[in-house]
Amino acid sequence: MINRRHVRETVLQALYAYKQSGDSVQYITDTIIKEQAGGEKEARRFAEKLFFTTLESENELDEIIKKHIKNWDIERLALIDTLVLRMSLCEFLNFEEIPTKVTINEAIEIVKKFSTAKSSRFVNGILDASLEELNREGKISKKGRGLIDHSVNK
Repeated sequence: MINRRHVRETVLQALYAYKQSGDSVQYITDTIIKEQAGGEKEARRFAEKLFFTTLESENELDEIIKKHIKNWDIERLALIDTLVLRMSLCEFLNFEEIPTKVTINEAIEIVKKFSTAKSSRFVNGILDASLEELNREGKISKKGRGLIDHSVNK
């Protein structure tokens, strides 16, 4: 059983290192993802898919984020918050086996650990609004155990 929280934290560190260092994707993959995932093939596959898909989808993910940050410029967001939002939106759209509730809870816990005190509420709000929009547009497709077919509005 892989520890997906640890893998997500590793991917966050890899994305951060990539943005800040200017090192190649291959170097980041070799030095951060492969080192952290160790010999666990499933963990490494999950980490690499999340890392590469997040990078490849960056523009699309940023467009989703921009729709929900009223009167704010995406470049002014804390980098960690932006990276966690991108990773989470990537999971919403590309990891059909991971329930959206799990993705949101993981994002909140990760920003509590790596970002500012206010980040968890901010990230939660952006992800909730994005999820509602993506569901409305029919862009969320989740399958597997423990998933419900529709969202429950309170």
